[in-house]
Amino acid sequence: MGTEFGRGNAAPLFGAIEAGGTKFVCGVSADPSQGLLAREQFSTGDDPERLLAQVCAWLADQERRHHPLAALGVASFGPLELDVRSPHYGRITTTPKPGWAQCDLLAPLRRAFPGRPIGFDTDVNGAALGEGRYGAARGLEDFVYITVGTGIGGGGMARGALLHGLVHPEMGHIAMPRLDDDTFEGTCPFHGRCWEGLCSGPALAQRTGMAAEQLAPDHPEWDRLARYMGYALATLTCVLSPRRIVLGGSVRKAGALGEAEFFRRIRSELASALGGYIASPHLRAPLLDEFLVPPKLGDNAGIVGALALAQDAYARASRTH
Repeated sequence: MGTEFGRGNAAPLFGAIEAGGTKFVCGVSADPSQGLLAREQFSTGDDPERLLAQVCAWLADQERRHHPLAALGVASFGPLELDVRSPHYGRITTTPKPGWAQCDLLAPLRRAFPGRPIGFDTDVNGAALGEGRYGAARGLEDFVYITVGTGIGGGGMARGALLHGLVHPEMGHIAMPRLDDDTFEGTCPFHGRCWEGLCSGPALAQRTGMAAEQLAPDHPEWDRLARYMGYALATLTCVLSPRRIVLGGSVRKAGALGEAEFFRRIRSELASALGGYIASPHLRAPLLDEFLVPPKLGDNAGIVGALALAQDAYARASRTH
């Protein structure tokens, strides 16, 4: 790579895409800790070719306004093919979202920005990276980030590395117990009553006929939601032993109930589900308030994480040149 991609006197400029099921958020920044130079969002829709052309055009315009991008970061909804050895690397795979199954996210970016390294991961791993580097999990090597919104997803770090494996974590699709008074069969087209199928925004809306922000604070669905959230978070705590869980997404704001009360209820249900088995003071009051927390970056966790993916891709490329 030459100086035109950020090796001259100007600080490297990074482009980022948070690819969500509802919207794509794009941003550019030289230093995520200092905010974004520019930010734009586009409705995801069901036409990837049209949307990705809009995204590339916007990023190219930012290059003209500032200077060439040194690297790009893409944090996307999935499932994704993240194995760089696979011929399908860079694709969304089995998503139920119309129009997006088997979409190659990276090909248009490679054509529009040749030679630029691209960091690529799930949206939740990106948000985890952002919160770990700049937000509520800063300084921790072992933590989990969960988003509860249009879907439910989770990413995290273990010993300072983002979690990967056979594919990538699909925490939102863990199986859930059935509460005695619950006949709802869930909204997930693959698993029905998984965590996402029971507790996502669409699941809450289908149960009640209202979006989360419209539910009254005394609506009984808040208690049921908190119970299920407690079970799911207890499962993650037992399996991954994180030092902190950061809970983001739109549902966590809890409308008229309020975020603080929602977190109080979930913490109580988490402690109840664990049953005192794990002998750590961090899983009991008052330290439980520091174990399960909202994102410090708020709704910017994903785009900041995508910028961090770009930073890391640039750093890797720099070491090989």
